[in-house]
Amino acid sequence: MTATVLSPDIVLSHSGVTPEDVIAVARHNAKVVLSPEALAGVERVREHIEKLAHSDTPAYGISTGFGALANRHIPAEMRTQLQKSLIRSHSAGMGPAVEREVVRALMFLRAKTLASGRTGVRPVVVQTMVDVLNAGITPVVREFGSLGCSGDLAPLSHCALVLMGEGEAEGPDGVIRPVPELLAAAGITPIELAEKEGLALVNGTDGMLGMLLMAIADLRLLLTTADITAALSVEGLLGTDQVFVPELHMDLRPHPGQAASAENMLRVLANSPIVASHRVGDSRVQDAYSLRCAPQVAGAARDTVDHALMVATRELAASIDNPVVLPDGRVSSNGNFHGAPVAYVLDFLAIVSADVASIAERRTDRMLDPARSHGLPAFLAGDPGVDSGLMIAQYTQAGLVSDSKRLAVPASVDSIPSSAMQEDHVSMGWHAARKLRRSVENLRRVLAIELVTATRAIDMRTSMSDGELVPGPAGAAVLEVLRKTVQGPGSDRFLSPELEEADRLVGSGAIRAAAEEATGPLH
Repeated sequence: MTATVLSPDIVLSHSGVTPEDVIAVARHNAKVVLSPEALAGVERVREHIEKLAHSDTPAYGISTGFGALANRHIPAEMRTQLQKSLIRSHSAGMGPAVEREVVRALMFLRAKTLASGRTGVRPVVVQTMVDVLNAGITPVVREFGSLGCSGDLAPLSHCALVLMGEGEAEGPDGVIRPVPELLAAAGITPIELAEKEGLALVNGTDGMLGMLLMAIADLRLLLTTADITAALSVEGLLGTDQVFVPELHMDLRPHPGQAASAENMLRVLANSPIVASHRVGDSRVQDAYSLRCAPQVAGAARDTVDHALMVATRELAASIDNPVVLPDGRVSSNGNFHGAPVAYVLDFLAIVSADVASIAERRTDRMLDPARSHGLPAFLAGDPGVDSGLMIAQYTQAGLVSDSKRLAVPASVDSIPSSAMQEDHVSMGWHAARKLRRSVENLRRVLAIELVTATRAIDMRTSMSDGELVPGPAGAAVLEVLRKTVQGPGSDRFLSPELEEADRLVGSGAIRAAAEEATGPLH
């Protein structure tokens, strides 16, 4: 959602990584560096795995098959083929390729776990994955294939296949070329997987976690922007700012997100001549819910995002593999690859995204209806009847909201057993993440349409009052930025490019930055 910027190197060590590190690698091409301490730890644990591999006692994932085939002991001479077969067979995804940033996040998070010294891989495995990331080589990962349990198996396998010199990948230029050619150009030697390494490359929640972290970053920007566009709609509809005063929020209903959104809206509306113009003599007792309750809805969304961040931060601190190598040397099977904790909050955020979009659409519709807009022309048209104004822009907004409501149906309540009933309950977290990404995009576009509508309404108020009814400093700053590339009221014209430009300004953070020139940093 934000422009590519230069980022400092991200060092992988035993201390884990931050959400900002993941964003830097996924979206801003930050270089990843393995610390000497991490490589030394990986080497020590690998020595233990080598001893188990040469033991006569079967060890799951080291000298046995996988999943429902775990009871078969694999002779030493067949174990390299076992690893290759695992990755090749699990690279069974279908559908369109997922976004580059998703693949980069997935690979970085898997490299983080490999570097933890809990998976038993050789140093060359994690180093090769890091080298592929730094070379800008992106494996082609397909939309369908993960059930969010036993890890994001198919997506991670498509990445592991590239480390072997096989599969599909695109270069730094975004062009798909033969994998051996891409690796050779970057000076990377394909790896020959040894015992345990195939499982270690695919048993993680990395895809769904990466998408969760990016969605959290995007929603934090969009929820602040939603406070701004809601405040502009209050100005456009001659609403009151008195429902946003602090004594009505934290003191009476101590939800921190609600208080933050109310404060944001109050600051955006500060010193607004439009708001001040009807404080006396206005016959209305209350504004509609979509205005009056904006902090309650956006604030609840904020608190849900904070909960999701708590879960994501815990997952970032995890070292997920099966089996996992414990500090005392035990190699233990476990169920930590189950994506339920991540899947639940991915679904929670899809509900949040849909509801914030829904209330924004209601404000937009109110500004277009002369029966409810308090003196504005129908559909904010230049010449209603001849012109249709923003009528169909609201149709587009309604379509986006309807789509988001469908996407809010949780994926994590579904489970389709797999692997001959060995994996008889799965999280569907990958699919929760995929639909959340689309819902967040919908929300951004809905807010862009509210922005275009509210600023046009404000411009019309100013024009109809001979310049007396003008927005406050924050609204004026937003208008100044928007009007550089998006026209104001007038005759009908090709509207789609203007809406796309407003969408770009919202997604880049330009609208938030403009408001903050007047308000200072917003929550």
